[in-house]
Amino acid sequence: MTRIRDVVEIPYWKLRTGPKNSISDIEGIRVGHVTLIEGKGPLIPGRGPVRTGVTVILPHDGNLYKEKVVATAHVINGFTKAVGLIQVEELGLIETPIALTNTLNVGLVADGLIELSVRSNPEIGVTAPTVNPLVLECNDGYLNDIQGRHVKQYHVLEAVRKASTDFAEGAVGAGTGTVAFGFKGGIGTSSRIVTTSLGTYLVGVLVQTNFGRREDLTIGGVPVGKYLRGLEYGTFPGSVNVIVATDAPLTYRQLRRIAKRVQSGLARVGGYTYHGSGEVVVAFTTAYRIKHGVKELLDLKSLPDEELNEFFRGVIEATEEATLNSMFNSVTIEGRDGHVAYQIPVERVVELIRDHHMRISTQK
Repeated sequence: MTRIRDVVEIPYWKLRTGPKNSISDIEGIRVGHVTLIEGKGPLIPGRGPVRTGVTVILPHDGNLYKEKVVATAHVINGFTKAVGLIQVEELGLIETPIALTNTLNVGLVADGLIELSVRSNPEIGVTAPTVNPLVLECNDGYLNDIQGRHVKQYHVLEAVRKASTDFAEGAVGAGTGTVAFGFKGGIGTSSRIVTTSLGTYLVGVLVQTNFGRREDLTIGGVPVGKYLRGLEYGTFPGSVNVIVATDAPLTYRQLRRIAKRVQSGLARVGGYTYHGSGEVVVAFTTAYRIKHGVKELLDLKSLPDEELNEFFRGVIEATEEATLNSMFNSVTIEGRDGHVAYQIPVERVVELIRDHHMRISTQK
């Protein structure tokens, strides 16, 4: 596994990472994947080839319906078929795992989250309110038979069972069939340690990348995309989903302020929020667990807004790094109709960045 900081130094990153440099550095968070790769050759709609999957993020190890987490949803660009965002935005709570998948599989994945919730809480819809499944999506149809909706309910349940603090990045789970900046995209993660006058906290990011144009790709301030030639690739708007987590005591309003800064991290790598590209952020904190149906005053202490600046820096840095990790950890994938998404040429990128810095230093 190759991560961006293993091969390239980004001089403007200031904050230290968590122990794993992962969203799972935050206690209780686990991530699970199911990756589906079947068949090859011409597309037969509904049958294959299959290059897709599902990724789930569990905010804690308990029953999320009974112990919800404070959260927010922020839509940078609304070209998305996600489900569950409206209630998260309205109530400021998450009550199921967060699932990532492909565009046409949203309904079946939501069904899996509902099944998971009902199995653990049989009172749902009978003596208790219904449940709000939260599913985000990217269009992986360049490589995948997206009409086939190959991710089924049992795959969602399997991803939950497999959820771990040690999980793979790259072309796995919901990132199996995605493309970023003309190269193979996928799942990436990163974290930052945030120090305030009232304590030290973590902020973590997980991304599903399927966005960007080759010529826009920027790494560490170097426009490497315009120099990378010779690999065929498909062009389409794509999307990116970003999950932000922290263990800091923050309100859903403060989480929304942090979520808005994700766009700065995406811009650093060359994201321009083109028409047809959906960018969605879900942010939550593990600092509180809100009991379902609670009928007493809530004592939710939070940091003052003046302490948020380092969180802003942290989420920008972690979003940028997670996006690059999603590409550097991926492998070349051939999908339907011979379409290929190539792994980013790591050695060539390192050479371009080194040459750029050498030119800058000789000009001083």
